[in-house]
Amino acid sequence: MKKYDIALYPGDGIGIEVIAEAKKVLNTVADKLGFSLNITEFPWGHRYWKEHGKVAPDDFLSILSDYPVILLGAIGDPANVPDHITLVPLIEMRQKFDQYACVRPAKLFSGVRSPLADRKAGEIDLVVIRENSEGEYVDAGGFFKSKTSDGMAMQTAIHTRKGVERIIRYGFETARKRKNKHLTMVTKSNALKYGMVFWDQVLQTIAPEYPDVKTNKYHVDAMCMALVQKPQVFDCIVCSNMFGDIISDLTGAISGSIGLAPSSNINPERLYPSLFEPVHGSAPDIAGKNVANPVAAIRSAAMMLDFLGESEAAAMIENIVESYLNDQKFLTRDLGGNATTSEAGSEIIRRINSR
Repeated sequence: MKKYDIALYPGDGIGIEVIAEAKKVLNTVADKLGFSLNITEFPWGHRYWKEHGKVAPDDFLSILSDYPVILLGAIGDPANVPDHITLVPLIEMRQKFDQYACVRPAKLFSGVRSPLADRKAGEIDLVVIRENSEGEYVDAGGFFKSKTSDGMAMQTAIHTRKGVERIIRYGFETARKRKNKHLTMVTKSNALKYGMVFWDQVLQTIAPEYPDVKTNKYHVDAMCMALVQKPQVFDCIVCSNMFGDIISDLTGAISGSIGLAPSSNINPERLYPSLFEPVHGSAPDIAGKNVANPVAAIRSAAMMLDFLGESEAAAMIENIVESYLNDQKFLTRDLGGNATTSEAGSEIIRRINSR
């Protein structure tokens, strides 16, 4: 029997609730298909902060390095811990574990209504490939006299040829495997004439290696408008760290709910652990109320299983989720239903067991 070690990092807010359901789904599908999961949970985040004055132990990266994969719920408890502190472990995992490919699919399922008028199931089916290890989220900058009238803050984005080349290639390889074989690169090279023009130059160099993939470019502001006007024309979108962060929230929203949007933070060479998490945040306004949608966390768990080589299990979860959404009987509040987080998770588990 195959056995997989998994680090579970529920985090904060609704992350704790949705990861609990994802864990149940993982164990159910493992029992169903005959493989074993060794899941170790780490209660880091605001709970750890209350006891230790830090959101994770100093050696948390060393602890996690023993695991091939990490399943994260959400991070953030702004009422108690400033966001720029709470987010540090996530950014450090992405950068120190070289999880440079952030993959965020968005799909409009049957049974789910898009906030965009007249959009039908299947008309939105795309994936955002976000550069995840450098760019705008590198800790390069600082304050000078910040608490005086002469205060200054500087934040610098760093784009390396290695980083840009490998994420664009990852985008092309992803597009090549998809039905439409179409890659859109998003920049802001009309205004950011160094970093974003660099992206344009690298794309121009690499594109001829992929003659089977159609390619075009958008500036990020025009891209946001186009995703609202004509999302059906997009297939695979590649962009820098910050632009990918913003665009993937938008693609999740137009697909019916960010509560459905999964993601993976991958080290393709598998030299370090890869991280899987829902796109949504910790949503402290609804935390503890048992109303959050667990589907994004469950679909992230499915992406994790696929990464581990359990493609049958991943496909089963994705198919079950699709049938669950289509039936509309146990939808959570964000989708117009009244089901609780645990009721939604239980219904998905029931469908797995009935297969």
